[in-house]
Amino acid sequence: MPIDLSVIGKELPALDYEYTARDVILYALGVGAGYEEDELKFVYENGLQVLPTFGVIPPFPALMGLVNVEGVNINLVMLVHGEQYLEIRKHPIPTQGKLTSKPKIAAVWDKTKGAVIDLDVETVDESGDVVFFNKFSSFIRGEGGFGGERGPEPGNEPPDREPDKVVEMKTLPIQAMIYRLSGDYNPLHIDPNFASMAGFPKPILHGLCTFGHAGRAVLREYCGNDPAKFKAIKVRFSRPVWPGDTIVTQMWQESEDKIIFRCTTKERPEEYCITNAAVWLNV
Repeated sequence: MPIDLSVIGKELPALDYEYTARDVILYALGVGAGYEEDELKFVYENGLQVLPTFGVIPPFPALMGLVNVEGVNINLVMLVHGEQYLEIRKHPIPTQGKLTSKPKIAAVWDKTKGAVIDLDVETVDESGDVVFFNKFSSFIRGEGGFGGERGPEPGNEPPDREPDKVVEMKTLPIQAMIYRLSGDYNPLHIDPNFASMAGFPKPILHGLCTFGHAGRAVLREYCGNDPAKFKAIKVRFSRPVWPGDTIVTQMWQESEDKIIFRCTTKERPEEYCITNAAVWLNV
């Protein structure tokens, strides 16, 4: 059944999220932090700082909440997390507190073979200040061809030259098992039988876990691991990564405040798992 375009602008129920230093540390471990130089501050409560990509965690349930919206008659199995944009609006990110996320359907795009639903989410603290802004873009297979606009092109193409910096990060065989404890309990990432039904030989790594590894690479190389210098990040999820793979992040400095990047794996270097990606810096 087609998506009812009148859902554009519809607000979803607000989502409350209360967290402590333990949640911040668990997220950092879930995206592999702790091995690299100067990452102790992301995994140790003494002087704890928050990885910028933690900002996707408080509003994440809104993505699954789409299936409960009247007029969005979609099969969850047909939903693929296509793109993610995150902007950190308030520094330093609190290491504990109460946040409220306010999701809204911002757009529905016709990609012919499927539809894309953009979900904008502002996450505010108890003072009402916006701490994070997220845009979740979901690709719904089989829901395209309704004659709507295609939407903007992804952009953020790497220049035609060798990367300025390349970072390799080995993931653990149990990486997805750790990451899921931050709130994404989709069995695709842990249950071999479920992964097989979805067409994969074994459970895959969460896209937002790969996203977190790439964010760490840029944070280290261009921000000196200072979260205050990290303004925003945008990615397109292109192919799966398996726990145990080595994520290779290639980076190009396009301007003083913008880093273009893409990710592949050491195991499958010709297949890019993250494309059309960029980080914007506070300079």
